[in-house]
Amino acid sequence: MAIRNVRKEGDPILRKTSREVQEITPKIRVLIDDMLETMYEANGVGLAAPQVGILKRIVVIDIGDDSGPLVMINPEIIREEGSQTGDEGCLSIPGKAGQVTRPNEVTVRYMGEDGEFYELDGTELLARAICHECEHLDGKLYIDLVEGGLHDVVEEDEEE
Repeated sequence: MAIRNVRKEGDPILRKTSREVQEITPKIRVLIDDMLETMYEANGVGLAAPQVGILKRIVVIDIGDDSGPLVMINPEIIREEGSQTGDEGCLSIPGKAGQVTRPNEVTVRYMGEDGEFYELDGTELLARAICHECEHLDGKLYIDLVEGGLHDVVEEDEEE
């Protein structure tokens, strides 16, 4: 596994549409492992393949609960319900956050690493993360949806 460079706002790849994954190859498995390692190293909640320079429809998410990491290949949100507004940030826009309104509940259909298809219901933070990461696959960034502008985020120390 390797930590990959996270592309930052202004990099044209972040505004491109990703291609569907046709086959889960050893190269795709390495990419997924690298994406997870990169996300954890950066203390992120999610990461999409375009953020590491690969235009493939792959996202990884870990909201820190007992469900562990979620790997979604070719994800498609098939249901949205309710709404929530909250602070959102992105590894591609470090040190900034902004208020974004998203669905409070979503259902996503995706392929797992095993090549099988799944549907998952997500609420609150998981719903927010699924929407955020799926938008990366279509060249969209959360800053396109921010209400009231961005603000600086202060990193919290691990130990005080």
